[in-house]
Amino acid sequence: MPLNTYHLRASIAVSDIQRAVAFYEGRLGLRPLRSGPSADIAGGSRVYGSGGVAALNVYQSVTAGKSPATLATWYVDDIERIVDELASAGVGFIRYDQLDHDARGITARAGGGRIAWFQDPDGNTFAVESDV
Repeated sequence: MPLNTYHLRASIAVSDIQRAVAFYEGRLGLRPLRSGPSADIAGGSRVYGSGGVAALNVYQSVTAGKSPATLATWYVDDIERIVDELASAGVGFIRYDQLDHDARGITARAGGGRIAWFQDPDGNTFAVESDV
């Protein structure tokens, strides 16, 4: 029973679910498919859809923001438009010293294409990428 036959969903720990809801729904424009408990916190989690499927589980936890790595990536067809829309919604983009970024915070991706990174209020890192 290989795992590649099953849908994969990213899970992101946050320290305050209400602050996270304001970010994920208000700034990123994600829509919740459902909410539920997280440990002993009623309403402490949300499942968000992306690309037509349940894709992101956000839940309140004491482990929030512990990984500096990119936790999830959206693959987009027009990275400039998406970055502009997110920036106008108040999302800030990360610039890494070792990389050359354009004015929007977009940089070349290893192997071709382009990428830009941003963080949620807990410091969880996400990316948007395009092949062109």
